[in-house]
Amino acid sequence: MSQDENDTRGFDGRLFRRILAHLVPYRRWVALAFATVLAAAYLGPLRPKLIQVAIDRDIASGDLESLGRMVMLLVVVLAGEAVLSFVNEYLTQWIGQSAIYDLRSRVHRHLLRQPLAFFDRTPIGRLITRATSDVESLSQVLSSGVITILGDLTKLIFIGWFMFSLDVTLALVTIAVMPVMLWATLWFKKKVEDAYRDTRRQVARLNSFLQEHVSGMRVVQMFSREREELRRFRGINDDHRQAHIRTIFYFALFWPAVDIIGSSAVGLVLWFGGLRAMDGAVSIGVLIAFLQYARQFFEPIRNLSDQFNVLQSGMAGAERIFTLLDRDEAIPEPASPVTLEAPRGEIEFRDVWFAYGSKPDGEPDWVLRGVSFRVEPGQSVAIVGATGAGKSTIIQLLLRFHDVGRGSILVDGVDLRDLRIADLRRRLGLVLQDVFLFSGSVEDNISLGNTDIPPDRVRDAARRIGAHAFIERLRDGYGQDVRERGVTLSHGQRQLLSFARALAYDPRILVLDEATSSVDTETEQVIQRALEQLLDGRTSIVIAHRLSTIQHADQILVMHRGEIRERGTHQELLAAGGLYRRLYELQYREQERAA
Repeated sequence: MSQDENDTRGFDGRLFRRILAHLVPYRRWVALAFATVLAAAYLGPLRPKLIQVAIDRDIASGDLESLGRMVMLLVVVLAGEAVLSFVNEYLTQWIGQSAIYDLRSRVHRHLLRQPLAFFDRTPIGRLITRATSDVESLSQVLSSGVITILGDLTKLIFIGWFMFSLDVTLALVTIAVMPVMLWATLWFKKKVEDAYRDTRRQVARLNSFLQEHVSGMRVVQMFSREREELRRFRGINDDHRQAHIRTIFYFALFWPAVDIIGSSAVGLVLWFGGLRAMDGAVSIGVLIAFLQYARQFFEPIRNLSDQFNVLQSGMAGAERIFTLLDRDEAIPEPASPVTLEAPRGEIEFRDVWFAYGSKPDGEPDWVLRGVSFRVEPGQSVAIVGATGAGKSTIIQLLLRFHDVGRGSILVDGVDLRDLRIADLRRRLGLVLQDVFLFSGSVEDNISLGNTDIPPDRVRDAARRIGAHAFIERLRDGYGQDVRERGVTLSHGQRQLLSFARALAYDPRILVLDEATSSVDTETEQVIQRALEQLLDGRTSIVIAHRLSTIQHADQILVMHRGEIRERGTHQELLAAGGLYRRLYELQYREQERAA
């Protein structure tokens, strides 16, 4: 069952308590808001009582002075209601938005802790839905929702108390339609519950589809898939529309039903109250008060139904949010971490086995099998091999994006699992083939907003890597906005910025994952000249597709089907006449044909 299908059926008390837990930091303000709503709940039913007294006592006796005081008291009550309503509305919305801020921050913090495998398995559109619309669906629940429900319930109690204190018979007549109202509310609850659940599922589907296809628009257009993708989008969009329309239909049916039931109660009060008034059993003031109470009585019931829908929508969103938060796959931090005071940059893989998943029989589908090698401080090691040989997996394990299945990886003689993840990655610089740039300036993309990296250090890194010249040619230089994913720059320019980014952080160990495989020859030469200087005295691991770029490596590891089949220098491996020589000759022939 997918996460979108795993929905709560009915009211879940445990889930509701988890929602309310986000109000605990604001409990004093919640208490104040509840006090204001209780006061307003009392003042509302007080008005018909004051009108009844004014009619039966002051108007009937012709006491103008007392009538004037009663009118002034009624004005004060109305003004008090208005002030309390303002305070309550502002306070509850402030509480709700503060709690939503905390929850959204918690979701984002949770996502930042998850390993890369989590994002490989989870659609990005679904995660965006969780952090935005699902969190937003809790806004009213955490703001006015709970307090309004308590206020409406209290108002019903006050209205009932005033009615029964005035006339028991007319009070019973007023609430005689309650069984019909209860049946209509329960029917509405069941229908809207299913409709809300379906609507939330369709929103997640819509977001996932849009995110995926906007990101992959180049492929869609290149293969002329616009018409087919539009057809698929229309289908998903129509499912969302139909789910929304079903919700609107039940609302459109329920509100008139509530009005009809409420009007029926007013009619019953007018009929029976009028007959009793004709017989002198009740006063005109009591009859007028009951006509107002009959209207007031069904207003909080209608509001409660509306708040139930808010609550149901919030519960559906909350379940998805808490399912995400409970699914914590974060790589564990050590209980007693070791600190590397003066890192040397030594790397050692000891009999490392790793699998991303399992075979149908449950056995691990090993990607790496018994990988062992050692990199001395300041050495440069290159890893080559066919696609799928396990080269990039070695890098991901070194950066501890995953934990090894068997064996161990050591940095300066310390197992990675005994180091804080942040401390480990702070000493590693990574440059990937697929460069990711964020919206913002060139300088921010090099420093990543790290205030410990001053502008002078950013420019020095750019100069040493050979990026300063093209940056200076940009209209705003280092302040140039590169836009989302760096669309305003060429691939080679983005690659140079990624090199400058890694070097600005001054890592002890530099990792290059096919960083020059997609750049032109001229840019590659610029990078190679920079690397010759910058890798001096720095430990480096280079995954390379072009064997011409690694000929000066201290050691070359040749991977094949998850194992190291050959190791040695460029000349040693060529002389051995094995896999490396075949790879080298194959590339040499391809270059000759291209020439």
